[in-house]
Amino acid sequence: VICMVTGFLDDASEKPWGELKKGILDLCVAILVAMTFLHYNDNTIRLALFQRAELVIPKALFAVLIVALVWVSVNVTNCADGVDGLSGTLAIISIMTIYVVDRILGTGQDFSFLILLFAACILGYLWYNATPSRLLMGDAGSRAMGLFISIAILKSGSPILYIPIALVLILDGGLGLIKVGLIRAFGIHIMTKIRTPLHDQVRKVWGWSNTQTVFRFAIIQIILAVAVVYGIGL
Repeated sequence: VICMVTGFLDDASEKPWGELKKGILDLCVAILVAMTFLHYNDNTIRLALFQRAELVIPKALFAVLIVALVWVSVNVTNCADGVDGLSGTLAIISIMTIYVVDRILGTGQDFSFLILLFAACILGYLWYNATPSRLLMGDAGSRAMGLFISIAILKSGSPILYIPIALVLILDGGLGLIKVGLIRAFGIHIMTKIRTPLHDQVRKVWGWSNTQTVFRFAIIQIILAVAVVYGIGL
């Protein structure tokens, strides 16, 4: 709710909030998630793609990693919300992949129903958000989706799987965060010939339509999802 409200207030503000303010608020939300998660869950993670080995991480370090995961997930999902249906479609693929992973590993049982419920909500939204859109979610929705993805992967017990399961979201929104972050912090300019988020590169430089962008990004993420599920099932 906090994550949704901060996004809504930013959207509703006459003067958009600055990057620093939004980043700090997202950091506060991430810290709250880390504290809550570690209070009710242990600090053991499963390396699902490596013979399901388990690794115990010191709580302090795990807390920092959770904060980083949540902050990144919230912001890359938010940055991907620039094409009708894109962010919601990728979010559904990611959380349903996590659901299948939970079924294979026998983890996240207390969270699985919420994944299905959240997916159903996004599907209802996508019914009206498909190109041409008649309904937009804004930051209130996209930030909440990113937060939900991060919590779902944490509850699976295999948070490292976030990288392949949400790789298209990470690349689409994350490259822009890195690009802007380096400029703001160090004055370093990279990827000067690439537009970010990547959905702007493919639409405005490569000439993809909105529909092509959504379908092709989704296809790539589905292929990655199948690879993850196959790898875990071996």
